[in-house]
Formats: sequence, structure tokens, C-alpha cells
Amino acid sequence: MQTVSTKPYLLRAIHEWCSDQGFTPYLVVAVRGKMLVPMEYVKNNEIVLNVSYNACRNLVIANDFITFSARFNGVSRDIEIPVGAVISIFARESGEGMGFEYEGNETSGDPASAPESSNNEPPTDEPPRPSGRPQLRVVK
Repeated sequence: MQTVSTKPYLLRAIHEWCSDQGFTPYLVVAVRGKMLVPMEYVKNNEIVLNVSYNACRNLVIANDFITFSARFNGVSRDIEIPVGAVISIFARESGEGMGFEYEGNETSGDPASAPESSNNEPPTDEPPRPSGRPQLRVVK
């Protein structure tokens, strides 16, 4: 019997903790393959998303996908992210949160569908690491 990953449960728990503390939960997502995210905000094959209840509608953190709608530059967009593509969740105000390894297959299986990097280097299997602020700390 195959077990479900603990990752979606941890994402829901950290999201709830952030909301209970009055913090703003942010997700860092590795953009690989076909994903329903606003590609104009993707930098270094990553996107940072505010997933607070004030910033998004109909947020569902399911075992396989995270879905919600949010406004980007005043335009409402539907977002759909595989849970395996989430590489961290953190509180914007304190930097506390949790990091994860990129899990998975390209959602389409087609490497040509992955976003091209600006320096035309071939894609690597290693997910890009966030740089600069914010720093993550282990939540105990």
C-alpha cells in the first residue's frame, strides 16, 4: 500500500500556524513543466506566492495540488500548483517556515515545455535555491 506524502499535511499546518499568528504565508514554487501560474512573475524558474486568506480566494491545499485564485496587477488568475513543486512555505514577517526538496516529474513529461532560462543553459535536475531575503528557520 502506497502512503501519502507528509508534505501536504505540513504545508496545511504551517499555513494554519501563519494565519493564527497574524502572519502572511508565502509559498516558493519551483516552476517546471506546465503549471498554471502567471509566468511573467517567474524568476530563476521560481515564483513566490502570497497564499494568505486576504490575498487569495478558494484556497485548497489538497494532497496532490494547491489551487486558488488571486489578483496579479489587478487581474484575477486561477493558480494550480503540484504539491511536489513547493520548495518552501514561510511567514513573510518573521521568515519562519519550512523548506522542502523538489519532488517529482515534470507535470507534462515534456522537457520542451519547461520555461527557458535567460542564459540559455540546459536545465538541470537540481532545483534552484532561493537567494537573499527571506531566511527560513525551523518551526518547533
